[in-house]
Amino acid sequence: MQAKKRYLLVSVVAGLLFLIYLWGLQIGDPQLHHQHTSPHERRAIRDNIYKNKRCRMETCFDFSRCQSGFRVYIYPPQRGDEISETYQKILSSIRESRFHTADPSRACLFVLAVDTLDRDQLSAQYVQNVRARIHSLPTWNDGRNHLIFNLYSGTWPDYTEDLGFEVGQSILAKASADVANFRPNFDISIPLFSKDHPLKGGSAGYPARSDASPSRKYQLVFKGKRYLTGIGSETRNALYHIHNGEDIILLTTCKHGKDWEKHKDSRCDRDNQDYSKFDYQELLHNSSFCLVPRGRRLGSFRFLEALQAACIPVILSNGWEPPFSEVIDWRKGAVIGDERLLLQVPSITRSVGCDRILALRQQTQFLWDAYFSSVAKIVLTTLEIIQDRVESHVSRNHLLWNFLPGGLFAFPQYSTDPAQFPFYYSILGKSPSQQFTAVVHTVTPLQAQISPVVKLIIAVAKSKFCAQVVVLWNCDKPLPPRNKWPSTSVPLTVIEGQTKVMMSGRFFPHNDIITTDAVLSLDEDSVLSTNEIQSFSKMNFYHFYVDVLLHHKFYS
Repeated sequence: MQAKKRYLLVSVVAGLLFLIYLWGLQIGDPQLHHQHTSPHERRAIRDNIYKNKRCRMETCFDFSRCQSGFRVYIYPPQRGDEISETYQKILSSIRESRFHTADPSRACLFVLAVDTLDRDQLSAQYVQNVRARIHSLPTWNDGRNHLIFNLYSGTWPDYTEDLGFEVGQSILAKASADVANFRPNFDISIPLFSKDHPLKGGSAGYPARSDASPSRKYQLVFKGKRYLTGIGSETRNALYHIHNGEDIILLTTCKHGKDWEKHKDSRCDRDNQDYSKFDYQELLHNSSFCLVPRGRRLGSFRFLEALQAACIPVILSNGWEPPFSEVIDWRKGAVIGDERLLLQVPSITRSVGCDRILALRQQTQFLWDAYFSSVAKIVLTTLEIIQDRVESHVSRNHLLWNFLPGGLFAFPQYSTDPAQFPFYYSILGKSPSQQFTAVVHTVTPLQAQISPVVKLIIAVAKSKFCAQVVVLWNCDKPLPPRNKWPSTSVPLTVIEGQTKVMMSGRFFPHNDIITTDAVLSLDEDSVLSTNEIQSFSKMNFYHFYVDVLLHHKFYS
């Protein structure tokens, strides 16, 4: 009997200890517990976030709508719609793109006219009744084949990824994307950008061409807010541990929000004083590395600022899905750290060699200019990624996305083989061909074998660099039979012009005929000897071509 009582007592004590342990875990989780968030609300948030979490292109996208091509339709705005300036830029970028269609029956992808960028309920930009409005769309179909853009989700204090409506099976192009909720190869992570981000063009990268030294005045810098309480405060509150005031300058301020003084700690006065001593732009453009810690949300404006300044981003935001990670290899353009290993960041940055620093800095400039310098580029990159998924048989590979000139300039409709693009010869270890195609523009009749055009064809065809001769026949007279043309050691192709006497015809690519990288365009009355052609082609097609590629590679 005594043994049974002892066992019962031990069981009761163990059960109580387990309940206390669970209660302590709940109290200690800053992301799940707050006096303003009830358990019912937390469950609703989880259900909203994780619904359709298994969506992939194969299961939640209707490819049959894209049989006539990749076209994007924007719903017409309703009366009284308030659309932010930033969302107007996104919609304008789509309307002015080659993908836009005004006919919903031809659309492969649909974009809402409802502004979904800011889903913080405390924000003045928050749009009410989004759920009811999107569900009233006749083609909503639980979001299938829809694209939703979002920059800010959730609100104080937890800043969850709750948007206030169910995205369903729609593709979510989202800033501050959390890998826990991100649907790989379906959703798209976009960068957080400000309302001042330009619509088109965008500012160039800041480094001067003479700035080729791998070492800068500062090794690592940061200047930004320090959150005294709540989510996102841990890393920024610990930055003072690695700040040395010499080559590692990490500045934070407590001065933000209405009641910051109520929560100020013993370091706030000194931090605020140091914060005002340094100019942010001076730090940004004179440091090798720029720290990009998470804020309240995972993304930060500091990310794009660092890229533009050729300051290598050191990302400290555990769980953040980097922008366009599906196609961009961020190991070539950033250092991705771990918030838990903050004290190791200085030694990590100091271990990066000079050659590696130059390569990383060069990549920041390429990525900024190719994909992030304007709203239009961010939107077009998003659409091109989706198009590559839809038309996977002609999609770009990672080489085209991660090297100059970038995925937006390398159309897979031309070729999916990087070897067909001259920009990648050096990367692939290839050399440009020295051969050319001679294109002869002809407007006068072919009267005899002594005609100037005949002499020109013979002289050009004898060049060892000539791969073929193409004659553009833009003469009013009928095309002569084949036996009237001279015999040549290289293929001779005669193309009858569609429009008579069109000078622009010589610049038509004729992709099915011309296979060489270089084209020598000639008028029929050009007088050139074979030696002159060989000397000219070698000097211009090869040496100038290589110089241009090298210049493009190292200085763009």
